[in-house]
Amino acid sequence: MIDDLEREGLIKKLPVDRKKVADALALAHRDLVTSRLLLASDHDWTYTIAYNAVLQAGRALMFANGYRPDGANQHISVVKFGQHYLEEKDAIVFDRMRRKRHSSVYDTAGAISEAEAEFAVSQAEHLLRTIEALLENS
Repeated sequence: MIDDLEREGLIKKLPVDRKKVADALALAHRDLVTSRLLLASDHDWTYTIAYNAVLQAGRALMFANGYRPDGANQHISVVKFGQHYLEEKDAIVFDRMRRKRHSSVYDTAGAISEAEAEFAVSQAEHLLRTIEALLENS
């Protein structure tokens, strides 16, 4: 559970800071808008920025619960934290987006198809709404 992530050094306790939550959500919304704008011109960056919107929303979820990612693999930390709050299918999408984004950024240019970019934007919209709903209900 969450305690395991803390013991593994993936997350660290921190006082809840509503400004950090709001700032992370603002970044998520900014990135979602940007990903939509890029959809017609660059599928790799559309995907990357859509993923970043989800990552920022995940960080907001962490901040709202009194944690932050820690260590060298902070993207993985956010995904693993999110698994404790998201439905399994959403957590799987988040992790797959992380993996695909990593490959696109570090391994192969042009690896993202138009359909994958469109999927990433739609999933980012869905996951951002889902996380905002979780935050409203907490």
